[in-house]
Amino acid sequence: MRKLYRLAGVSLGLLFILQAALNISLRLTFHVTTPDFKGIIKNLTEEREELKRELNISDAKTSDFEAMIKNLTEERDELKRKLNIFDNYIQQRWVYFKHSFYYISSTTKSWPNSRNDCLQRGADLVIINSKEEQEFMRRLEGRTWIGLTDRETEGTWRWVDGTFLSTSYWITGEPNSYEDKNEDCVEIRNPESEDSWNDAPCTYEKLWICEKTVAF
Repeated sequence: MRKLYRLAGVSLGLLFILQAALNISLRLTFHVTTPDFKGIIKNLTEEREELKRELNISDAKTSDFEAMIKNLTEERDELKRKLNIFDNYIQQRWVYFKHSFYYISSTTKSWPNSRNDCLQRGADLVIINSKEEQEFMRRLEGRTWIGLTDRETEGTWRWVDGTFLSTSYWITGEPNSYEDKNEDCVEIRNPESEDSWNDAPCTYEKLWICEKTVAF
């Protein structure tokens, strides 16, 4: 019986020694592998953040690209709209010059009827605002009505938009209301010369030029 107790005691002692050794081994293993594990976690975290950053950059580039495509599409559609307008006027015998379209009639009418025709076309008799436009008018046709008159107040010349005449291109001696004929409307009479305007009775039938300003 005494031998049995001694054997049991030895066995318990060995178990304590093994347990102590195992604990030491586990502690050593834990202290050795924890830094490596932390390093792995750190690397994975950094890689995740890098991926997020790259994805954000990619999303931003995608948004910029989509915005660029949208702007280009809108610009294309606007150009198509303008080209359609331009083509429509050209097919109806309008001529384009510096932001305006000009229609030159092929028949003759009085000044009031000429203006009515222009208004029906969404335009008005031409208003000449510059030397360049005067030169352009001279190249179009012969004797034509323009949008200048003093029918409202004799001697006070106004354009059809109500503005007063500032720069003029009268033929020498004009306007003169020749032979008291109530020459209250203006024509381009002598296109060979820069000074080509003449006042004439509004009832005379002549060619005419309409003008429509279009924003492009």
